Amino acid sequence: MAEEFELDTGDLERRMDGAMTSLRTEFASLRTGRASASMLEPVMVDAYGAMTPINQVGTVNVPEPRMVTVNVWDKGLVSKVEKAIRESGLGINPQTNGTIIMLPIPELNEERRRELTKVAAQYAESARVAIRNVRRDGMDQIKKAKADGMSEDDQKFWEDEVQDMTDRFIKSVDEALESKQAEIMQV
Repeated sequence: MAEEFELDTGDLERRMDGAMTSLRTEFASLRTGRASASMLEPVMVDAYGAMTPINQVGTVNVPEPRMVTVNVWDKGLVSKVEKAIRESGLGINPQTNGTIIMLPIPELNEERRRELTKVAAQYAESARVAIRNVRRDGMDQIKKAKADGMSEDDQKFWEDEVQDMTDRFIKSVDEALESKQAEIMQV
């Protein structure tokens, strides 16, 4: 009699959840027409001889829906922070007022919105592929256990478990994509 096979569904679920977390992070970096502190996360400032994340040289705030402010702690770094934002490719023109740098977020045009929805769809497809890869790993473990003497009923049970988990995560990717695309297209 073969020993009882126990698939580590917790591991598979954790890995699928990792794909979802990654997708949410990528979605957060997509600029919608609304201001968000996370849009400045990739910006690095040449401070004190090292490339430093912008949130480590000042406080990033969102005082209103179309404005991000950076309150730079060291007066000597204001011009460097401003330069880093200009050169970041965000398409934002910073305005300086003492140690506060204001970033008015321009309205997105229709063409740019369409491009962003396509980028969001690519991010979602990458997440789906990652989830399917985890599913394939789970199915491979089940096939190996079948070769080691697992019953067909057990095989069917575990395959159904993995498929249900996969369907659940794919559905949440689709819902997240739909929500993000609606957010992007909102004027």
